[in-house]
Amino acid sequence: MQPINIMKRHYLSLAIAAFGLTLILNPVAAHAQGLRPSRFNLVPASGPIAACLPNAAATVTVFPREDVRGVDTLDLHAEGLRPNTTFAVFLTEMPVPPFGAVQYIGDFTTNAAGRGHVRIDAIIDEAFAFNNITGIRTDLNHIVFWFADPADDEDCVPGSAPAHFDGDGQSGVAAMSSKNFLPGAPLP
Repeated sequence: MQPINIMKRHYLSLAIAAFGLTLILNPVAAHAQGLRPSRFNLVPASGPIAACLPNAAATVTVFPREDVRGVDTLDLHAEGLRPNTTFAVFLTEMPVPPFGAVQYIGDFTTNAAGRGHVRIDAIIDEAFAFNNITGIRTDLNHIVFWFADPADDEDCVPGSAPAHFDGDGQSGVAAMSSKNFLPGAPLP
């Protein structure tokens, strides 16, 4: 009986070692392919927002995992925003009006201290919009988030007209964007 237990332990050890090597080598392979996370900051989308929310800050980290998992992961952390407020997050062609092609990817709601976070699994690094009528492909290399409710931006931009950047078709103004990368873009 003892030789069988030794063999079971041997095979179990081999299985554990193989699993460990998979965990070790997979990130090495991803690193070798240049698939490191990218991190960048967003800035207030306009002068009135910057004046109204002087401590607004947002950091975006994109983990490129599409080749391995089928989706990337976008991790957005924001602070210095209005408390208990929902924001709609989009990938966009441009970070400033008229924004061009856009893709709605998620929402987040700030806490009582004005901090919010969202993690989104989607195609991020290779996101694009395609117009089947014109045959034009448009890369979505910027990130913008809007006040999800048009009433929530009134302290910052009184009388602003509702925009269409939310799931229900009505939003407030853009709060933060990647306009600090113009004329370039933060995403490939």
